[in-house]
Amino acid sequence: MAVGDSQFQLVTFQLGEELYGVDIMDVKEIVKTQNIRPIPNAPFYVEGIFNLRREIIPVISLHKRFRIEKLKLEEEDAEDQGGFIILNIDGIKIGIIIDRIERVVQVRSDDVKPPPQVLSSIGTEYIHGVIRQENNYLVVLDIRRLFNPKEMQKIVGAER
Repeated sequence: MAVGDSQFQLVTFQLGEELYGVDIMDVKEIVKTQNIRPIPNAPFYVEGIFNLRREIIPVISLHKRFRIEKLKLEEEDAEDQGGFIILNIDGIKIGIIIDRIERVVQVRSDDVKPPPQVLSSIGTEYIHGVIRQENNYLVVLDIRRLFNPKEMQKIVGAER
């Protein structure tokens, strides 16, 4: 999200019962769930790695990182469940596990408000802001804080 932009786009997705969004400029692609190989001695929230067209991508579980229960879907919705959003953070690709992809939304910067204290359990330092919706809210994640350079070293170093 470029500072000063009056509008930007978010890729929105569901984690548990909540709706989250990341800047579309940080999203490389969205893929169906893949087989993940675990990595010994990786941080607890790193699920492992998978091969995406000959590129090794580390996979992060925001469920574990934020201590969020996975979304429970009915059988008829099960095929909509799961997948990875591949993020490109300063040239490093990381997959995050999602429960369900939602859609791309256009957002006005004025609509993004500071996060309420209720969200402190996932770490307000990782949240760019919150957009109030009719009967819910959309949590806008700041992936550069979530995956800062020190964090990236841990993740990328674990896959080797």
